[in-house]
Parts: sequence; C-alpha cells; structure tokens
Amino acid sequence: MSDVELRPEPWFFHLLGLITPCLAISGNILGVIENEIFVSMGVILVWGIGPILDIIMGESKTPRPPRESGTPFEVLLWAHGILHLVVVGSFFWFAAHEGMTWWLIVGALSSGLSAAASAIVTAHELGHKKRGSPGWRLARVLLFSVNYTHFTYEHNHVHHKWVSTDRDSASASVDQGLWSFWMSTIPGQFMSSVNVHNKKGRTGLKNPSYRGLITQIITVVTIAFFPTYMGWFDGQSVAVGWLALSLISILTLEYVNYIRHWGLRRSDGQKFAAEHSWNTEARWSRWTLLELTRHSDHHLRASVPFWKLRPYENTPTLRWGYYASWWPCLIPPLWKRAMANRIPRNDS
Repeated sequence: MSDVELRPEPWFFHLLGLITPCLAISGNILGVIENEIFVSMGVILVWGIGPILDIIMGESKTPRPPRESGTPFEVLLWAHGILHLVVVGSFFWFAAHEGMTWWLIVGALSSGLSAAASAIVTAHELGHKKRGSPGWRLARVLLFSVNYTHFTYEHNHVHHKWVSTDRDSASASVDQGLWSFWMSTIPGQFMSSVNVHNKKGRTGLKNPSYRGLITQIITVVTIAFFPTYMGWFDGQSVAVGWLALSLISILTLEYVNYIRHWGLRRSDGQKFAAEHSWNTEARWSRWTLLELTRHSDHHLRASVPFWKLRPYENTPTLRWGYYASWWPCLIPPLWKRAMANRIPRNDS
C-alpha cells in the first residue's frame, strides 16, 4: 500500500452535501419569481438523481486515517445549519405567495428532503456535543424547525442505550416493514423522551418533551391565523406547508433509523458490538450525509465527531447506499427479499 493511499481523505468531498439545501433555496426563490416547477428540484435530486449517484459512484474501498484538524468539518456543520434556516425561510416565502396548491406540497417535499439530508443530520451530530454549547443550541433550533424537538433526548438517552433491542422503538425488527415501523417508532420515540424526563422528576408541564410539543403547536396555530388576521400574507398555506415539510423530514429520518438496525438484535444484557448496525461505504451517501453511514463506529464511540468515524470489516453491509435504498424500502417484501441473506446468522 502506498503512502498516498494512507493520507486522509480530502475534506472538500463533504461539500457535496451542501448541494441539496442550495438547490432547495434556489427552487423556492425561482418558484416565486419564475415558475412553480422549480420547487421540484430538491425532489428530483434526492429521490431521482441521488439513488443513481449512490450506485454509479460506488463504494470507498480503502479506509483512510482521520484528519488531524476538524476545523473544516466544524465550519461545514454550521454551514448546513445556517443554509437550512434559509431553506425554511425561502419556503415560507414561496408558500405565502403560492397558497393552497399542489405546488405547495411539492415545495414542501423538496425543502423537507433537504431538511432530512442536511438539517437533521447536522442536528444529530451537534446533539452529541456538550449541553448548552453553541453547537448543541443550534441543534435545538434545527429540530424545532422540523417540529421534532424531542429527538436529541430520545436518541442520546434511549436509542444509544438500548439500540438493537426490543426496548428501543428506533430499532426495527426483522418482521417490520418501513410503513409499520413509521407507525410505531414516531409515537414510541416521543413517549420514550417523555419517560427520560419523567425519571428525572420533570413531569407534567415541566417535562421538556411536552413543553416542546405545546410550543410547536402554538407556533403553528399562530402562523396559520395571525398573519392572515393582520392582512400580511396567507398564514394557513405557510402553516400547512411547514407541517408537510416537517412530516417528510421526520419520515426520512425514521427511514434512516429503519435501515441502520433492521433485523439486527441483541439481548438486553448483551453488549453492543459492531455487527448490530448496518453500514455502507457508498460514496455519495457518505460524503453528503456526514459519514452517517459508518453507524457501527458511531454507536461504539458516540462522542467521536463524524470525520473520525471508522469503517469496520465483516459487519452487516447494506446492499445499496442510503439514497438507493429508499425505493426498495418502500416495498417491504422487496426490501426483505433483497436484504435477508445479509443478516448475520446469529441474529433473529
């Protein structure tokens, strides 16, 4: 193996992840000043071009050592976060002009997919930082922007503790399809976050999960009626669009949870091991999703930043990258048939 092969991977590959929010912003603006069709650009990229790039760009074959400086990646996280807020703002502008049309939903899909690929991934990474730090606070803002504020509490205190067990509602069993998983994991994770705070004595309205939900409801209702009452703009279309944006971003997040642990099980007393998460080295997924695909190492070393995550040999490997897995996953029998022979024999 040559010295060149052992050098850290260039950090700028991860700039590819900024294409999605930039495209969503451009689509929202052009949807107002040019033609509504432009708001579909985010959907075309994530659901159409993304799966193709996942396949044709292939997988990384040679593990590289981590970079000594994480500064470019820290800046990248903030770039994602700030761009996402611009995505939401530009979508609100589009929604206020567009009103209740089908293009409103298309725009919500584009901006919601951008949120899932950019904002929630960033919030996931920053949510592991010290509580109260600037990065942690940015994560709170990003999660509020998609109406999913309880995610950090549930992810850090429940998912990481009970991952790949029946006590974790974010880990799918081998019998579950994606649609069934969506129906169980979303309310399941909310109640898990509620229980985290209940155990600390923060019950009732003192519970941050309940307070976050109430704040979100009040904000949506205010946006729906106050601007309209004041004669500023159509608040109802903005509120409906925001809910649709949030829904697609949440469903996409939980799709990622689904494919990362589907069918992999350990007993409550068994220590988590690398084989309890699905991994992939698909380049397009790796570079645009902040190494989210190296999931085993994330669970083994949760405090390690994403640019230092390592691939593991002989661990369960997805047949496709995260983008390319989307369409097969929507058809549970197809997904199970494609993945069944990849489940380790010692798991059930």
